[in-house]
Formats: sequence, C-alpha cells, structure tokens
Amino acid sequence: MPKPKKVAIGLKERLQRMQAAGLLQHNGGVAADSDTIESLPDRIRTILGIIRHQPQKATTMNYMIMYDIENNKVRKMISKYLEQQGCIRIQKSVFMANTDHPKFNAIHATLKDINSFYENADSIILVPVNVADARSMKLIGSNVSIENIVDPPTTLFI
Repeated sequence: MPKPKKVAIGLKERLQRMQAAGLLQHNGGVAADSDTIESLPDRIRTILGIIRHQPQKATTMNYMIMYDIENNKVRKMISKYLEQQGCIRIQKSVFMANTDHPKFNAIHATLKDINSFYENADSIILVPVNVADARSMKLIGSNVSIENIVDPPTTLFI
C-alpha cells in the first residue's frame, strides 16, 4: 500500500492542534528556541541588499516585523513562517522584508489571527521603512558603523 501524501498544515492549524493538545500553556521550563542567526556582517549585507535594491515599484514596500512573544513554540513557529514568506531575520525577533502590498497584508492578517487565537500578552509590530529611513539607521552595540556600510568611503587611509 502506498504512503499517503503529506498534507501541508498551515500555521494557524498547527497552533490549533497544539492548543488542543495543551501545548500552548506558559513555557513552564521549556528551553528557549535555539534559532541561529547569521553573523553581523552577513546580516548587514542582507539589509544593504534590500536598501540598495533597484528603485521600487509603487506596489512594493520595505518593512520590519518585530515581536515579543512569550511562548517558545509559538515564537519558533512564527519565525519559521516569516522566513517561509521571504522575510529576512536581522535579529532574533526582528525581520526585514521587501514585498508587495498584498503579501504584506496577508502576513499581517496571519499574524493578527495567530495573536488573537490564544490568550497572551504578546506584541507584534509591522513598521513600513522607506529607503531614506533605512539609510539613516544607526547601529549601536558593535564596532560596525552603518554609515560606512550604506555609503562606503572612496578613500583608503593607511
């Protein structure tokens, strides 16, 4: 007998199944997810790839998604969902994306549905970012100057 085909389960249905199984309670000692993120130079190259992208069509936009999600399992599922949607992780709980308005609206609707699905004190913020604002970003906490990355100098001092 052949194996039954795998049916893709959406994020909302997975969360419903987790809730039915009693797995969406507070973390209660569950280890934090161990998502790995790229090195800082790789993340900066990725951000610059979005910022320096060719002129955008009126139907596309840059935006950042930031979240503070208490439940480790939900947080992990949302981060995987965002990566599947083409969002680029720039920090553990911050993603950047360049998509069209319908996809932005679909991501927003999905995240809103998930957040309203179970009792929580979580927050998810979606912030449109224009190219000029992205170029004026400042980086704190590392020896990397965002100004030198966005507009590299043309002179080399030795």
